[in-house]
Amino acid sequence: MLADEVVDCHVLVIGSGGAGVRAAIEASQYGDVVLISKIIVGKGGCTTMAEGGFNAVLREQDSCGIHYEDTLKGGSFLNDPELANILTKEAPLRMGDLVKWGAIFDFTDNDEIAQRPFGGQRFPRTCYAGDRTGHEMMMTLIDRLRYLTETQHKKGLTLLQEYTVIDLLTENGRVIGAMALDEKGRLIAITADATILATGGGTKVYDISTNSSSGTGDGYAIGYRAGAELIDMEMVQFHPTGAVYPYDARGRLITEAVRGEGGVLKNINGERFMQKYDPDRMELSTRDVVARAIATEILEGRGTPNGGVYLDVTHLSREQIETRLPMMLEQYLAFGVDIRTTPMEVAPTAHHIMGGLRITPECRTTLPGLFACGEVSGGVHGANRLGGNALAETQVFGRRAGAAAGKEPVRKKKIDDTQVQRQRDRLDRFRNGSKNPARIRSMLQQAMWDGAGIFRDATGLNTALAAAHVLADKPIRAETHRNLAECCTIENMCLTASLICRSALIREESRGAHVRKDIRQTWDAEHSPFGHTFISKTRQGIEQKGDAP
Repeated sequence: MLADEVVDCHVLVIGSGGAGVRAAIEASQYGDVVLISKIIVGKGGCTTMAEGGFNAVLREQDSCGIHYEDTLKGGSFLNDPELANILTKEAPLRMGDLVKWGAIFDFTDNDEIAQRPFGGQRFPRTCYAGDRTGHEMMMTLIDRLRYLTETQHKKGLTLLQEYTVIDLLTENGRVIGAMALDEKGRLIAITADATILATGGGTKVYDISTNSSSGTGDGYAIGYRAGAELIDMEMVQFHPTGAVYPYDARGRLITEAVRGEGGVLKNINGERFMQKYDPDRMELSTRDVVARAIATEILEGRGTPNGGVYLDVTHLSREQIETRLPMMLEQYLAFGVDIRTTPMEVAPTAHHIMGGLRITPECRTTLPGLFACGEVSGGVHGANRLGGNALAETQVFGRRAGAAAGKEPVRKKKIDDTQVQRQRDRLDRFRNGSKNPARIRSMLQQAMWDGAGIFRDATGLNTALAAAHVLADKPIRAETHRNLAECCTIENMCLTASLICRSALIREESRGAHVRKDIRQTWDAEHSPFGHTFISKTRQGIEQKGDAP
């Protein structure tokens, strides 16, 4: 055997964010589970960083039907209707799981879970724990995982932390596990009856991003290389409000909860400019609309000297800011800015990829044996995600993926030595390379920011795509064993960037988060003739309305 170690399990879960941990919890009911993560579980990833909230219908005046309609409209009607329906119907149940397991959310004086308004939604349905909702969720999920590991299950639940999955293993077109590197650079083969990708997003391919260092698009890349089909990769959400000042805070997410609590956007002239772009919803318009509005104000010369606009909460009471936005207050105070007296300076920042691996309601991908959930999957959010739907998605589809994968039959699996040798050769290539991977990453991020940002055209997209291809061919060098994983990540970033650009060139319309300045159209989103873009190693294109997948 060419691998340094072989591990076998019933279900392999790749990724330790909200979706991955929820999937592992569910799958552990059916057999032994290996949860593998390139970070320490709970110490990174986007779920832990998520501040805003979890959308769930909990009030009589609201309904799952209305939440569904808001989700489709917010997604510019590109959402997979069945997936969106599942999200809205099951989100209250998954919120119930979290509360049952000990999650502490904010409550009203009537002992109901508190809910705040978020953009694009007709009712306040975003449940929250101050502005640290994701952290509270992750601590609850990790406690549940620990409880199952230590006291309940005899079938086995193993955590492999600081291991980097570098590719999937296949046998006769079926995924049978993955290859990974441990912290010492050893090559580990993990075989599984079912494999779940829960690797999160990939907006670190952009120069300014809210994602943690792990948001490098690994799942998109390894899924594509194995033969899976991806949809709507052009749909990259730029969160309207990322910090631009101080410089050290650049890209840091300023949660939508700030606007939900009454924060207002103003340009350098003191004008509350959302009146021009969405007078009905103002700051609580959908994220794509607010992001374009801010970008337009900046491009037309009405931005701040630091290249942003003002997000102002100084009119709110000190008590409201201190109790509802404590993390925002604390983070800005650390940079010498008191948001109780001084407006924040913000601008759009790359935040979330709505596209991803094509999945069924059971989270099956187009590859047998491979499941996907969370941000690495596509179809739930369409062309634009509503704030608060992502945390709900992690729990709804994490549970579904874990259950479906857990029910897969036990199979005999044989590792193809040629696949292992291919990875050995790849690592040797990195050891003998010459280019600094950090430099390649920086060049890719700048090319994507310049050519595949909020406003796009064919020239810019082709330039970014060419850069991604050129950079992918650079002979990057691993100075140490730990750098081997970094080199694999750089390759994944280049591939993910190329998938975004290729898909953006395919979609010759403006829709949701995807705006083509070089294309004129006569239709609105609801009446678009197009469905999903699709891309795999064997085909690419765009569905016409009414086409079957």
